[in-house]
Amino acid sequence: MSRSALVDNVTAMLEDAGFLVSDRCAIRPKSFDVAARRGRDTLLVKILGNIDALDAGTGAEMRRLGEYLRATPLVVGLRTRDEQLKPGVVYFRHGVPVLAPDTAMDLFVEEVPPLIYAAPGGLYVSIDSEVLADAREDRDWSLGQLAQELGVSRRTVSKYEDGMDASVEVAAQLEELFDAPLTSPVSVLEGAEEVRDDEGTPEDPEVDPDDEPIVAVLTRVGYDVHPTDRAPFKTVSEDEEEREDRVLTGHSEFTKTAEKRARIMSSVGHVTRTTSVYVVEDAPRDSVDGTALIEEAEMADIEDRIELRDLIMERADEETTA
Repeated sequence: MSRSALVDNVTAMLEDAGFLVSDRCAIRPKSFDVAARRGRDTLLVKILGNIDALDAGTGAEMRRLGEYLRATPLVVGLRTRDEQLKPGVVYFRHGVPVLAPDTAMDLFVEEVPPLIYAAPGGLYVSIDSEVLADAREDRDWSLGQLAQELGVSRRTVSKYEDGMDASVEVAAQLEELFDAPLTSPVSVLEGAEEVRDDEGTPEDPEVDPDDEPIVAVLTRVGYDVHPTDRAPFKTVSEDEEEREDRVLTGHSEFTKTAEKRARIMSSVGHVTRTTSVYVVEDAPRDSVDGTALIEEAEMADIEDRIELRDLIMERADEETTA
């Protein structure tokens, strides 16, 4: 299957599952292909044939954008260099959860979350430690007796009851012994934080020198500004107090490529509930599909966040009412 066909299939699956899906981010470099939202769940989705193509820089950018846009970064892919992805298993690349299309279908359409995740050494599941302890005590077994049944040490059983995850094989033994489900789903929509090895949000990249005047204005009027590295916008800015007023910002000459970026920003902003603005030297019109166009000289004269917000909304509204 070509990557283009795979992107179309995954996008259609998300729409069938009730997600609002953005336009495809068809400009390079890019860290995600589409944004999608259903209810309170927002996704930034990268779609790959071979998931090993996801490098560390893209993974870091996806995690940063996920933090700033209140979204779960997610890769949907078919295989690694060595094997096809197994259904029902969550993989990880550079801290980003990865699903096969069938697993994504089960999660989003059938609402059946995966139970298994891949980690160095094999496939694992999260054991519900309280249910396990209760089942053992109901059976009137000691830690040692259960350990003997499983062929592991007493200390290992104690760790399972303290929350340590188990291999798929051990989990199957436990469920067969007690004739009860003991595993917990992997919380993909929360970033699968309970099972991934994560050092937190990666640091922001350096600001492009050409964008420093724009970043200076945004900071001066009350935004925390996060530069991007592989996104159709240059920065994501958050109101430094309320955190709910978020703005995607682009900056360049107004070219056909800039117009295309502005359209993508508008679509992504609609999904992620953010406003968008593109700063240019000379603006030929007020906005592009809801992304406000502001000239560099206008931007430099902005005095506060409310003035900027009102100008963005005015420009966007003028297009929709035209």
